[in-house]
Amino acid sequence: MACLEGKLKEDQGACTQDGTIDWHGRPAIKAKSGQWTAGIIILLNQGLATLAFFGVGVNLVLFLTRVLRQNNADAANNVSKWTGTVYIFSLVGAFLSDSYWGRYKTCAIFQVIFVIGLVSLSLSSYLFLIRPRGCGNQENPCGSHSGLDITLFYLSIYLVALGNGGYQPNIATFGADQFDEEDPKEGHSKVAFFSYFYLALNLGSLFSNTILGYFEDEGMWALGFWASAGSALAALGLFLAGTTRYRHFKPSGNPLSRFFQVILAATKKCSIDLPPDADDLYDVDGNDSSMNGNRKILHTNEFKFLDRAAYITTRDVDDQKKGIYSPWRLCPVTQVEEVKCILRLLPIWLCTIIYSVVFTQMASLFVEQGAAMKTTISNFRIPPASMSSFDILSVALFIFLYRRVLDPLVGRIRRKDSRGLTELQRMGIGLVIAILAMVSAGIVECYRLKYANRDCTHCEGSSSLSIFWQVPQYAFVGASEVFMYVGQLEFFNAQAPDGLKSFGSALCMTSISLGNYVSSLLVTMVMKISTEDHMPGWIPGNLNKGHLDRFYFLLAGLTTIDLLVYIACARWYKCIKLEGKTAANDEHGSFKV
Repeated sequence: MACLEGKLKEDQGACTQDGTIDWHGRPAIKAKSGQWTAGIIILLNQGLATLAFFGVGVNLVLFLTRVLRQNNADAANNVSKWTGTVYIFSLVGAFLSDSYWGRYKTCAIFQVIFVIGLVSLSLSSYLFLIRPRGCGNQENPCGSHSGLDITLFYLSIYLVALGNGGYQPNIATFGADQFDEEDPKEGHSKVAFFSYFYLALNLGSLFSNTILGYFEDEGMWALGFWASAGSALAALGLFLAGTTRYRHFKPSGNPLSRFFQVILAATKKCSIDLPPDADDLYDVDGNDSSMNGNRKILHTNEFKFLDRAAYITTRDVDDQKKGIYSPWRLCPVTQVEEVKCILRLLPIWLCTIIYSVVFTQMASLFVEQGAAMKTTISNFRIPPASMSSFDILSVALFIFLYRRVLDPLVGRIRRKDSRGLTELQRMGIGLVIAILAMVSAGIVECYRLKYANRDCTHCEGSSSLSIFWQVPQYAFVGASEVFMYVGQLEFFNAQAPDGLKSFGSALCMTSISLGNYVSSLLVTMVMKISTEDHMPGWIPGNLNKGHLDRFYFLLAGLTTIDLLVYIACARWYKCIKLEGKTAANDEHGSFKV
């Protein structure tokens, strides 16, 4: 593709080679668009938006128990459902982005919704929920509220969920779009971007987990929510300021129709014997408008039933002579391979859900466990939610160790593979560390119960075991995130077809969503079973009369089973093969033991 009309041939290399365009719809020029200038803007935007989101999410379980007067199990379930809904909305954002709006427009619109939700939450909390004034801290729970007050609160937090959910998968992919993976130098920067993106996400939540967490724990909920709203507004302004610098991919049309076209076309030709040579299958030029300029995907031998959708029958030949083409009867190889890519990703994606069950405990049961421990040093009280700061510090440390120490070391040991650990291997390591996190949490809970006053009526601070014994479980979760979530972001972005990149990022978030729902389901099942015969159950309102340790050990066992299934799925997986990058892709998805 020529970079600009009238340019000399030697100047054409100044354009990106991955098909990105600039703000005006022209081929993007490398020196004037994208790269780290745009990448840093997006990283700062992500940090501010994350600060805003976790300013609400990190202490939501305490808001529900202290302000809305819910019990521990109900509050934990409501937080899990809300967090799960955040990530379900990521599918909405990914669909609109890949199909119609493009990533830039989708990010901008959902950030506006995010700001509106936070402003509404701040107003409703200050005007209606925090009654009497000064309530909502550890000593002074708030009074009762009307149905209208509760409805306005839930409407506000679910607007926050919609805005953040629709924005998150697109901002990660939009940031990666700023680097041309066809260029070796920019391709390396693109891989590094995902690590820095996750670091920005965690650093953004550090302020929420410490300063905002402290104010909210002391009952200054409205101040914390207003700070979140201001941060979200600043993030939106910064994002819009970089508009002219960004690179863009054209939306590829409705992916659902492309998916079902392949399924229906293959079904119509189910009785046809396929030719042995894949060259006989129907294909189009990579620049054909039907594929929106996306790179071609080379044929693979898995799911051969779907290849029938690209088989040219006598009827198809006759239709072509008449100038008739039906995508519901004949699909190009690249479209068929899109469907195969999605089907290959699904088993890996399913195996990440149990990990997300472990991850979501930080926002619910870890906080409740910490509240029942000794939270004071001298006269200073440590907010239980602020302990997640150790998760963030662990993420920052392990990102540094992985990128600067482990990855180069593995690359030198392998010699022929300078990439170090593959994404699938890192995700497997993340599952192993998650098991250690749950074992650690269970052991801490055993000792917390040993030093607890079981007859307390108000359970907070009832154990003499210091809250700092939670540090290992938070640190293990942080280390596992670096391997699991960063690897997951890279993996799904790299393995998704060009027209479904946002969908790839949304898969990461949807696994977190389903993890929250599975966590809520597990808590409900455990409480139903463990409260039979008038027993208090594993997770009662007074944790000193329960067995939260058994729930943690149950999660460790489920994650171990999940790890074994994951290894089998990862060994079976075959990576996407893009035209011109076959050799690189042969190694990209490999899982070597």
